[in-house]
Amino acid sequence: MVISFTMARDIQHQHLSSSLSEINHLYGNNVHLFSSPICLSLLAKLGSPQTKQPQINDLVSMLYTHMIDHVVDVLLPRTQANIETRMKEFHPEAIYEGQVIDPEAPAVCVDLARAGTLPSQVCYTKLNYLLNPDKVRQDHFYIARVSNEKGEVTGVSVAGSKIGGGVENAVVLFPDPMGATGGTIVEAVKHYQNLPGGKPRLMVAMHLIVTPEYLAKVTKLCPDLVIFALRLDRGLSEKNILNEIPGTHWNLEKGLNSIQYIVPGAGGLGEILNNSYC
Repeated sequence: MVISFTMARDIQHQHLSSSLSEINHLYGNNVHLFSSPICLSLLAKLGSPQTKQPQINDLVSMLYTHMIDHVVDVLLPRTQANIETRMKEFHPEAIYEGQVIDPEAPAVCVDLARAGTLPSQVCYTKLNYLLNPDKVRQDHFYIARVSNEKGEVTGVSVAGSKIGGGVENAVVLFPDPMGATGGTIVEAVKHYQNLPGGKPRLMVAMHLIVTPEYLAKVTKLCPDLVIFALRLDRGLSEKNILNEIPGTHWNLEKGLNSIQYIVPGAGGLGEILNNSYC
């Protein structure tokens, strides 16, 4: 007598939900501002003048590990999988059958040197665990703000790049800690939009901190870009503005000082991460 075994699917794994705890704001649907006590606590420690290396790198790594997990959950495509576990030897039921991140989804991490080098590496490493490593790439884009004799930012300078190919149907990530003026991200996004070949599935900016000025510029010039940030800084705004939901009086919100550094901010992370102030 032959007994056949048919495994029943567990409904809980078939249609996984994914949602991000976000603050309420009026900057548009493509802007996601985390509402995370643990991230805000670590970010506050990162910005403290008492925090030095190697804690600087450790904290940035922790924060980007948290952020890439949420970005993957919310944005990357999924597929159904049947994966045997070690208990299959003893129980034919020992199979995970349900949704997983699609391992064949292509992804590109863009290192916006120099502040973005460590964040990009953190994201690149995580994606290589989740996805087929043959479908994951890290590019390098050498870009920096240009300032005048008063220290005011007047533009960006691209010193070079190492781009490993096209981005057709790929999720392209820009893990850049400080979203201050928006010039760097706009330049990088335009570069990838103009690459030969097919279009990316989507492009995602991942920041520790952004300003209202950054959001105004980037959402206008790169309307399809999805923006994630752990914190919005508008500390130079008037008190009555700070009492309103972010984005209510967008044109009156202010997070940049006269030389386009963020307040409260965390200092120049490009300099701090590398202990290099030139």
